[in-house]
Amino acid sequence: MDKVAVLIPCYNESKTIEKVITDFKRVLPEAKIYVYDNNSSDGTAEIAKNAGAIVRYEHMQGKGNVIRRMFREIDAECYIMTDGDDTYPAESAPEMIDKVLNYGADMVVGDRLSSTYFEENKRPFHNFGNSLVRKSINVLFRTEIKDIMTGYRAFSFQFVKSFPVLSKGFEIETEMSIHATDKNMQVENVVIEYRDRPEGSVSKLNTYSDGFKVIRTIIRLFRTYKPMAFFGGVAAILTIIGIAFLIPVLVTFSQTHLVPNFPTLVVCGFTLLAAIQAFFSGLILQTSCQKNRQDFEMELHEIEFRKRNLE
Repeated sequence: MDKVAVLIPCYNESKTIEKVITDFKRVLPEAKIYVYDNNSSDGTAEIAKNAGAIVRYEHMQGKGNVIRRMFREIDAECYIMTDGDDTYPAESAPEMIDKVLNYGADMVVGDRLSSTYFEENKRPFHNFGNSLVRKSINVLFRTEIKDIMTGYRAFSFQFVKSFPVLSKGFEIETEMSIHATDKNMQVENVVIEYRDRPEGSVSKLNTYSDGFKVIRTIIRLFRTYKPMAFFGGVAAILTIIGIAFLIPVLVTFSQTHLVPNFPTLVVCGFTLLAAIQAFFSGLILQTSCQKNRQDFEMELHEIEFRKRNLE
């Protein structure tokens, strides 16, 4: 088992990957540096190998697929995940590692948004999207993670081996943040100095298509991890709609003993039945979630036992 493993998912980062590897070798001379190439066509893998990194490959396209492969194959006491685009400073890694190894953190978030991100990043919709995602998750999941979309993080062995990777692309960071929050894992924030990509390096993140995927992921995970809140909200909306349209029908009936808008009465009845169904669906799924959390806690004991055997 490695003491510290630096994980770098890469897709066409030939302009910057050598500097990233060199910086981390200088700051963390004891760490193993792994570069996972994701079908690059610009010689990224060869440059990384020549720079001294351990190069492996993931042929299924997408950052989420690469991270799934990394987490399965590598055993380490502490993991540092960074991007190959030279936007994150290697100098922040020792502080992040210390919080995992000596402070008991399960995930450490490299917080760009509290420092230079909004000045360095020249894409205004990226800035707006990061702020929107951070606010949405912190409100929906009652957490205080300062940067949801950052690709610079540190993880414990327990987090990596218990995290079920479902996302295929850039929404993976959102999934990590929500998983850590839902499973009551210790999350710490470390403010880092963000720098924009150097000239000639192109971002693979599409503002609109990947942005919509992230929003869809938030909604999906909110439904999965907090079903009572999700389906309870649906039930409340349906109840309000049903009652709003039912009141005029009842008023007319009380005055004339007739129901001239009979189709409205029928639709209101089915709407209220759907509200009841949504409420009890949420209740049943919430019970299932509670059982899953209990099983997860027992799984953590097994992972800790496995870690001790590897040591």
